[in-house]
Amino acid sequence: MAKTVVLGLSGGVDSSAAAVLLQRQGYNVVGVTMRHLPAETTNSCCSLEAIVDARRVAKKLGIAHHLVDVEQPFFEKVIQPFEEGYLAGTTPNPCALCNRNIKFGAMWDWAKDHGADYLATGHYVRVRQTDQGYELLRGRDRAKDQSYLMYTLNQADLGHLMFPIGEYSKEESRAIAEDSGLVTAHKPDSQELCFVPKNDYQGYLMAHRPEAVQPGEIVDTSGRVVGQHQGVAFYTVGQRRGLGVAFAEPHYVVALDAKQNHVVVGSREQVETMRVEVEDTRYVAGNPDVASILTGEAKIRYNMEPRSASWEIGLEATASLRFNEPQWASSPGQVAVLYQGEVLVGGGKIVRTPHR
Repeated sequence: MAKTVVLGLSGGVDSSAAAVLLQRQGYNVVGVTMRHLPAETTNSCCSLEAIVDARRVAKKLGIAHHLVDVEQPFFEKVIQPFEEGYLAGTTPNPCALCNRNIKFGAMWDWAKDHGADYLATGHYVRVRQTDQGYELLRGRDRAKDQSYLMYTLNQADLGHLMFPIGEYSKEESRAIAEDSGLVTAHKPDSQELCFVPKNDYQGYLMAHRPEAVQPGEIVDTSGRVVGQHQGVAFYTVGQRRGLGVAFAEPHYVVALDAKQNHVVVGSREQVETMRVEVEDTRYVAGNPDVASILTGEAKIRYNMEPRSASWEIGLEATASLRFNEPQWASSPGQVAVLYQGEVLVGGGKIVRTPHR
């Protein structure tokens, strides 16, 4: 009897290609679209268009399709922490929270309740089984690799997860969907955060959290007042434009101090860092010993190439990450991860960045 795989079917090309590949491998595929925003939302995987496309793909392939409402947990575990993070002067990463709580949390709970053997998604990552357990690897297509946001997955998760397109390039995924006559084959990738229209974070916060508008002082690293701001939530570390202050030399946001309501600016060198403090750490293979030092390559934002670094394990799920060379604009609230070759070792949330 064929094993059952619940597949997150978003209405995009990647999950569509994953459905085709799973069918070719002989699995009983059940498509699930998680509705985490109102259907009238126009720029996300929850839009009516996306839901219709997912259903059309399921019908074309002859697989069952279900629409599952996760709007409340998505609001509580993704949107609220996102808003609170900005109000606290950090730059949160909601996609990491969505992966942990919704895509690999709520969706797996639904899959188990409906008798599934596995859960699959259209992410560009890979899983490899060894004598010691499971390893999570970067996607074969480095330009689409999504392992950076998967650091919360553990051995139990990887035992039931499948990522069918991890071995393929984006172009190959499109070809798979096209060969199967799927309407999603040439659908463009979404470049927006699903619940923030046009990636307008400032407009979103002003509409949903008006208390973010808290005028205060822009100060330099010596504490000298150099200008005024409209709220620390509207700035990010490394930002240069939009400061509203003229300087003789380029100045950048170095830090955000929500308690003092200060935006701190400084030189480019002052934005660079070689050390990052991390909390809420997770490790794919299990927790290493405290005080042990792991070496490899690290990332502190999605769109950077991993750089040589060491990762010292601290108490209570903390770590200290030290790069071999200065890195640009490490932002509290974002994610830091460590790789050893292609293997994702683990990661956590950046909480402090001692700047040079």
